[in-house]
Amino acid sequence: MCQSSLKNFIKIHAGWARLMRPLANSLICIMLLLGSNNSYALNLKQAEQLAVQSDPAIESFRATSRSFDDESIADNTLPDPKLRFGAVNVPVDSFDLEQEQMTQVKLGIQQNFPRGDVLSIKQKQSQYLSRASLSMADDAQLKIVRDVRETYLNLYYEVSAYQIIRETRKLFSELVKITESNYAAGRVNQQDVVLAGLELSRLDDRSTKIKTREEEYRSNLAQWIGDAAWNNISMEFPVLPVLPEQVDLNQLIPQHPLIRAESAKVNASKQMTEMARQDYKPGWSLLVDYGFRSGNNPDGTERSDFATAIVSLDVPLFTGNRQDKTVSSNEQKISAARYVKDDKLRKLKQLYEKNKHLWQRLGEREQLYKNSLLTAATNNSKASLKAYQSGVSEFNTLMRAQITELDVRLEDMRIRVDRSAAQARLLYITGDSYNENK
Repeated sequence: MCQSSLKNFIKIHAGWARLMRPLANSLICIMLLLGSNNSYALNLKQAEQLAVQSDPAIESFRATSRSFDDESIADNTLPDPKLRFGAVNVPVDSFDLEQEQMTQVKLGIQQNFPRGDVLSIKQKQSQYLSRASLSMADDAQLKIVRDVRETYLNLYYEVSAYQIIRETRKLFSELVKITESNYAAGRVNQQDVVLAGLELSRLDDRSTKIKTREEEYRSNLAQWIGDAAWNNISMEFPVLPVLPEQVDLNQLIPQHPLIRAESAKVNASKQMTEMARQDYKPGWSLLVDYGFRSGNNPDGTERSDFATAIVSLDVPLFTGNRQDKTVSSNEQKISAARYVKDDKLRKLKQLYEKNKHLWQRLGEREQLYKNSLLTAATNNSKASLKAYQSGVSEFNTLMRAQITELDVRLEDMRIRVDRSAAQARLLYITGDSYNENK
């Protein structure tokens, strides 16, 4: 119901008019105070920034990416050489190193060389896993921003709806008092008094339900931004980045961080298969020893020292049960990774199409409410008020008109919030200017 029309109706009753003036002035002061504090209230952009800055999942993915970067450097490095030191052919009867000619004290080094290009392939695998983790961090950030936006929008609706209902309740409360006064004067029947009280109680019930949902959304928001979720929020309608006009899903979706991560995982699986194929090639190792011999030969000359150089090769002869099966296993892992990627591609496309149509239809409803329904509901309230003042309609008709206007105002707000929520889900898919503008 139009507030000014109700005030005009109330002013007909002189005694009540004097009572309503300070109440109306107080309401105006409260509204002005709320308006002056909007600049200090939590807005959507601040909530996004707080959520992204304090989220551990993003930092976890980034730390994992850095770990794979470091690991890739280690992966392309040869194994540590082995130092060999010991005594060979020592006689156990005397443990005398000079007694026998074959006794040696050996010092050597052994270096193993992995099969084929295993080192470089393993390095590429770690690099792809690093890219996957970095893309997952980007996807986590987009998801957090999307979820914060949806939660904040729903919180905004509940706070706004509560204010709208409280404004209406104050006016309904005055109508109840006026109806009771008219009933005492014999101008209305008892049913009007009961109906006025009933509608007032129903408004109280709606207010309680809205407060319950508001607290629920604040609790949800608190998981990202902490105690700031319980602050007052800005009453300016949250504005989101504009959606792109032209979207080619076949080009857009593959560039999404979630799909980039899956593509990197597919490439990492390919490197696993390449490493398995290297097992068909021989690995080899090089051993170099120097053997020191003490004592003298029978002719009195010093015994010569010995030098040893040995090259060892793996001989992959029986490949059917190991190399062949390992390669086959890793090829199946590539297929599995591709199926996961294709499934997520399909789901992202379906999510985009669903929310695109929802966003468009809600836009049509938003225009319908803006251009027609809001005005019609207001005009209906005014007409019902005039008819009731003229005695040509009943009190319940006036109340229904007021409730209808309230419902239309709330539904208009609900549509705007739902459309923005669909826009937030679309921005998760199409990309967001958040990182550039934060």
